[in-house]
Amino acid sequence: MMSSIDTKLKELQEILEHHLPEGLIVAFSGGIDSAFLLWAAAQANRGNGEQLLALTTLSPSVPQNDIDDATDFVRRIGVPHELVDSYEFEKEGYVRNTGLRCYHCKSTLFEIARQIAADRGFQYIAYGYNATDTGDIRPGHQAAIENNVLYPLATVGFTKQEIREIMAEQGFAVAEKPASPCLSSRIMTGVRVTPEKLQDIEYLETILREGGLKVFRVRLHEHDDIRWLRLEIDPDEMRLALELREAFVTEAKERGYQWATLDLGGYRTGGAVL
Repeated sequence: MMSSIDTKLKELQEILEHHLPEGLIVAFSGGIDSAFLLWAAAQANRGNGEQLLALTTLSPSVPQNDIDDATDFVRRIGVPHELVDSYEFEKEGYVRNTGLRCYHCKSTLFEIARQIAADRGFQYIAYGYNATDTGDIRPGHQAAIENNVLYPLATVGFTKQEIREIMAEQGFAVAEKPASPCLSSRIMTGVRVTPEKLQDIEYLETILREGGLKVFRVRLHEHDDIRWLRLEIDPDEMRLALELREAFVTEAKERGYQWATLDLGGYRTGGAVL
């Protein structure tokens, strides 16, 4: 008798095999969910590269280490990979950073995917929305629905934990990769998003990452002319974070931030929403 995961894998393969003959683009961020979807599509495609394409968009909101991870993963599984500049910063709804920022971001992604699909004769687009995501409010998913984008992981009921288990069994390092939303998600709701702010966040998070931290966010606050940073750290890693205090605070002040504070509540999802 097949296990639940085996059953879901079989159903996923059937869905992908149904869509691949007419061409499938996978929106690939380099994270665990889209990596699993792309790997499953590659397995279903059986080496026919003309029917499958990984699409990664480049933007100031995407950390360079995520782009590097995406490139390495695609190279390993042997799927054609397209890297395209995004243009979400041209949308006022995105830079204004309301609760619909993710909607505007995903709309841009799927507009780019649709254009590439039309130019190259691909019929379908899919992304890594899974069953665990259905419990969250995700404006970006509305953009997927409006653009007729497939989300086969959720369709067959794959959870985040099941995805990690499968990717670990396959020997992919991405199985252990922490969730890594875009850098814009670090900026508090209502604070305008700019490339300069995202560069600051990426550099400061690099200090933490290279210092050995695994789970953290640098949240950017702004009120009138005052800007400050709030660090959300896994409680088990707070002692290590304090060892990096001097380097972090020095860099933050050089970049014009009045304070760098440690949130004793620790890391939590959605910490940029007031």
